[in-house]
Amino acid sequence: MGSIEVTILGQKYTVKGDAPEDYIKNLAAFVDEKIKAVYNSSPGITPLKAAILTSLTIADEMHKLKEEQDNLTRTIEEQADTLTGLFD
Repeated sequence: MGSIEVTILGQKYTVKGDAPEDYIKNLAAFVDEKIKAVYNSSPGITPLKAAILTSLTIADEMHKLKEEQDNLTRTIEEQADTLTGLFD
């Protein structure tokens, strides 16, 4: 397990994990970009509130992508069943 130093909103954090360094740095850059977007749209917001709003935004994106993936999986399964039925 390694340690990687990243910077989010000007603060340095040490992240420990088994993921590749580039992956962790890309995640940190993604979070940093999202938090900066919240700061730009809400002047005077506290770092804690910005972090919470950013977390909600990322969670929303994740849930929408998961729902989209589930819908695609169902569609593929339905199409596979239809195609299988053609060969029976």
